[in-house]
Amino acid sequence: MAAEIVIAVWVNLCFLFLSHWYRNRNSLITNWPIVGMMPGLLRNSGQVLDFFTHDVLRRCGGTFEYKGPMFPCMDFILTSDPMNVNHILSKNFANYEKSTEFREIFEPFGEGIFTLDSHQWKNQRKIMQALVRSKKFALYRDKVVWKKLEKGLIPIFEHVATVGIEVDLEDVFQRKEAFADIDQALLYRHFVPKSFWKFHKWLQIGEEKKLSEAEKILDDFVYNCISSRRERFRRNKAQVKEEEFDLLTSFLVEDQGESGAFEQSDKFLRDTAANLTFAGIDSASSGLSWFFWIVATDPFVESKIVEEFKRNSSICKDKNMILSKEEINTFIYLHAVLCETLRLYPPIAANHKTAIQPDILPCGHPVDRGPRILISMYSVGIIKEIWGKDCLEFKPERWFSEKGDIIHVPSYKFPAFGSGPRTCLGKDISFLQMKNVAIALLKNYQVEVVHGHTVVPRESI
Repeated sequence: MAAEIVIAVWVNLCFLFLSHWYRNRNSLITNWPIVGMMPGLLRNSGQVLDFFTHDVLRRCGGTFEYKGPMFPCMDFILTSDPMNVNHILSKNFANYEKSTEFREIFEPFGEGIFTLDSHQWKNQRKIMQALVRSKKFALYRDKVVWKKLEKGLIPIFEHVATVGIEVDLEDVFQRKEAFADIDQALLYRHFVPKSFWKFHKWLQIGEEKKLSEAEKILDDFVYNCISSRRERFRRNKAQVKEEEFDLLTSFLVEDQGESGAFEQSDKFLRDTAANLTFAGIDSASSGLSWFFWIVATDPFVESKIVEEFKRNSSICKDKNMILSKEEINTFIYLHAVLCETLRLYPPIAANHKTAIQPDILPCGHPVDRGPRILISMYSVGIIKEIWGKDCLEFKPERWFSEKGDIIHVPSYKFPAFGSGPRTCLGKDISFLQMKNVAIALLKNYQVEVVHGHTVVPRESI
């Protein structure tokens, strides 16, 4: 009798799965009972970006609803439709927030500008806007960039060229293993049930153990910096010298003007510093890694950049200087190469939002309150309808008008630095940094790719 019951249950389960498969046989990803579309996602876990871009979004018109296992908060809507991007990030901005779930996943960022919503986000952005536009910040920015070149990148390139050894440029530009571990753990949290990663965090195993160790490294470094800045500020409250100015000190000075220099907690300063550091790694460091790889693999692009250097030799002949914004603007081909690099390899692959109230996207897809909406920045950059049939090709010329000027592409079609009210405040700073580094290194060194070395985009947030 028991054997008959087991056989009957087994037959019914098989029938259930087969009938469900038959009903969903034409769907892009099979939505199985209980486990949802998770098997299809896991099967392509090593190429998530390309899988969703080429196999899913292109075949369903740019918007796809993913059904996760029978756990809460596992479903999400994925879109690369530019009109949807503009709607979510700009036109109906007030209805889309980061959400509590987002802040849980991005716990290492704390309560910084990257994770906050509403008035808290507005207040931090207002302070940051004032800081990045100040003359002191501009001097500080140039000082830091030149210091990184003079004391770091140039000696490394000189050593590599002299000795004739191989070096991983991504490691050279980023050099923050802790941040890489945090990035991978946060990506992992996106695709497993919350209870699952929280249980791993409690046990301190797997990605969560790596995340905890990386967070400790980050916290030890940042809190040490905060302590030293507070001590410096105590010694000289009256005036902060230009050579002592940095972002942490600027927040102390800003706070002094409103409610006393030490009202802001160390936690607030830690979260602010962590958010800004992540932003810098995502944009400039990632962009430079891909830029040098492209230059090394495309002799035509390299020759055009060198030609532009020669035309502007009077500007970049001085080895000990950082070029101003006006001087940098003369390197228009270099700008086009960097834009094309960021189009194909955006520093942030996806933007995470949640609707406050039910909505209907421009494509006609309904959005309920609660489920995540992931905007695939990576996919937007390779849409044929925007960039043409050659969208997968590296082609800086697409950024020039008939008159030879750089064309303007709306941010919802080129969202490498976000779009709408939350557009990255460091966009211009990132371009200045990347251009100065590119000019300082390429006018003196030639980069070659190691024969047989395979380069693919790293799966990240």
